[in-house]
Amino acid sequence: MTATAAAESDSLSLPPEVLATRLLAWYDRHRRRLPWRAEPGETTDPYRVWLSEIMLQQTTVATVRDYFIAFTERWPTVGDLAAAPLDEVLAAWAGLGYYARARNLHGRIRRDADVSPHRLLRPRPQPARLRQDRRGRA
Repeated sequence: MTATAAAESDSLSLPPEVLATRLLAWYDRHRRRLPWRAEPGETTDPYRVWLSEIMLQQTTVATVRDYFIAFTERWPTVGDLAAAPLDEVLAAWAGLGYYARARNLHGRIRRDADVSPHRLLRPRPQPARLRQDRRGRA
């Protein structure tokens, strides 16, 4: 058994809470610094994470980084983005492609602008008629 394999085997025999602590400490030391990620000890901003997830669909991190920074400088909060005209949002999105992502993001935020940013990230309860499984059964 190699030294690496032995170390991995020993790590897996640790209590889960010790393993989790070590893994998170390793991640804090080695993770990529990205503008949508909170620094260790900071609270994650759901708006920034959600926005990054939408931008990153079908697009590389290298491409998204500069767009994300410009976008959040222009619209730093959910409320700011909700108040923005769609044509300005689409113009800022230019170059990321898949414009339906921008339209859907803006539309969702506009519909829910009166709720907290944290609420935007959770699905709304569905009426009973929509809670059927995909085969049409209740």
